[in-house]
Amino acid sequence: MSFSHRPPAPQHPSHLRYAARAVLRAGLLLLASGASAYRVKHSMERTAHALGIRTTHAAVSFTEITVTCYGCGDVCTLTGEQRTLGVNAARIDALIVAIDALPAGSTPAQVTSALDDAIARARSYPAWVLALVSGLACACFCFLNRGGVVECAAVFFAASVGQAARGWLARRLVNHFGIWFLVGALAALLYLATVGVAEACWDIAVVHEAGVVSALLFLIPGFPLVTAMLDTIRADFSAGLTRGAYVTMLMLAAGMAVWVVTVIFGTDIAPHAAYVIPEPWLALARGAATFVASYGFAMLFTAEQGAALLAGAIGAIVNAARLTAQDAGFYNVAAVFLAALGAGVLAHLLTRRTRFSRVSLSVPAVVVMIPGVVFFRGLHAINAGQIAQAAGALTNVVLVICAVGAGVAAARMITDRHWLMEPPHELSPAFDE
Repeated sequence: MSFSHRPPAPQHPSHLRYAARAVLRAGLLLLASGASAYRVKHSMERTAHALGIRTTHAAVSFTEITVTCYGCGDVCTLTGEQRTLGVNAARIDALIVAIDALPAGSTPAQVTSALDDAIARARSYPAWVLALVSGLACACFCFLNRGGVVECAAVFFAASVGQAARGWLARRLVNHFGIWFLVGALAALLYLATVGVAEACWDIAVVHEAGVVSALLFLIPGFPLVTAMLDTIRADFSAGLTRGAYVTMLMLAAGMAVWVVTVIFGTDIAPHAAYVIPEPWLALARGAATFVASYGFAMLFTAEQGAALLAGAIGAIVNAARLTAQDAGFYNVAAVFLAALGAGVLAHLLTRRTRFSRVSLSVPAVVVMIPGVVFFRGLHAINAGQIAQAAGALTNVVLVICAVGAGVAAARMITDRHWLMEPPHELSPAFDE
């Protein structure tokens, strides 16, 4: 991807090397925060424009950036790599605001200072807070998947402890795939232990073990999953495909963990009879559960409180409507597409009135539509030799995930002309237009 413009060129050729380093650093910080390739390239170009660089070309993958800058009769190519495979929505928003505010004629030192200030403003939540909201979000997710009181309570405990363990391992830089497998096994064991104690102490019927898959829903990498689809739809294949491979490996690691635990203990994870709640109370309960789930996942993505609340509100509206439509017989894939489209449009409208990015508002709202429970049950069916059942479940998972990505991308195309049409680079508009 390349851009061309005519800002004032640097006065000395050696300035280009320092300016190019600042451009690369801006891109690497956004990439390490989980931003899409489009956002990374766009922000790098804005940084270059502020520094007076005439033309830049950037190639972005999931972990690497190569940027070539031209100016004052000189050329400089730099390559950088980041290994922070995480998500920090607050940092994305802070960096975007800082980069957009850079004035023309900025120096590399000024850009570096602005980036440092943005990083300092984007603070993370305490580990115990993230553990608590993870448990609440997964418990509400369990309710949306027809889980009852026993299942939701056990999921809350297992997911809270699992998130605390994931954070502890991540701070010690343990391999991500190993973390997902170990934490997935831990959450599944804790869920089964909690349900087993409840069944033994209170004479509860043994039908609650099926909720074990909901205890692992905090391990669904929803943010990189959505950005991978957006990158792919934008034809940023080097970023989209590598990010998608990372997401797939994480989900397989968690899926194998729950399979190993359920096989060892002979757990039946087939869905059982669900609760019955009359309308309109069912729609209201689903809206409330979706709000808490989206809010919780937004906090897991380190979004600011304002962004988390708005994402929760968007999710409550579109997901409750989606589930009601599906109950009425509407095709589930089409319902997911329309709900994701609505979430993207609402996120765009709110972005115009706040400092939050669209991705910070839309992704947590649509993550609750990703059928993580069906995915884990599909993997379990494969390992149990139930190929026909697994094929049906996993096919539905793929279609729903594609519908989520298509809906969010369609919303971008409707609300952003640079997503709808990508003009030749020499015709790209000036950033002040």
